[in-house]
Amino acid sequence: MSLQPSKIICVGRNYAEHAKELGNAIPDRPVLFMKPPSSLATLAQGIVWNQALGECHFECEICIQIAQPLSQETDKTKVLDAIGAVTLGLDLTLRDVQNELKSKGQPWERAKAFDGSCVLADWVAIESIADVNALELSFSVNGVERQHGLSTDMIFDIATVLVDINQSFSLQAGDVIMTGTPAGVGALHSQDQLSMKLINSNHEHIWTTFCR
Repeated sequence: MSLQPSKIICVGRNYAEHAKELGNAIPDRPVLFMKPPSSLATLAQGIVWNQALGECHFECEICIQIAQPLSQETDKTKVLDAIGAVTLGLDLTLRDVQNELKSKGQPWERAKAFDGSCVLADWVAIESIADVNALELSFSVNGVERQHGLSTDMIFDIATVLVDINQSFSLQAGDVIMTGTPAGVGALHSQDQLSMKLINSNHEHIWTTFCR
């Protein structure tokens, strides 16, 4: 899928255990923020950040690519039909910067939308996904699993997220939705070797990247 996104919409605190590990309340509706297309990086480029700004945390997430425009659509079947592909991605977070911004009541973009903060694996066509509501992810650092999550563990399932988003933001073909991260987030270090695994109906897709 070679479509370029006009925007990347991220869902925060969509796994209860992740919200708890960061001391955040469980939301009663999806928490949304955006990354610009300039935040995109490839697996081959690896992960790099300005280490003078403090820790950079990994957040592995199930990601959805929109194939058909959505605006003011409330039918959950129709919003699911608009999905063109699925993959895993890393929502990289400058955690020290984010904590400082949050303490001041300021937006998170400096911590979440910097160049290279959105690392997406190769897209898997939706026709190869047996059930978008039965996805499993695994994320490992240096061979040790650090995150594991199921789409069924989400506070707001994928259809609910898509309905909520397109009430506020019209979605265009190519737009990306990062659906939230499970518990286990942590700091990255130079030379870390990273592995992401997406599992659906016994089919596995595995991607690797590294920290420079």
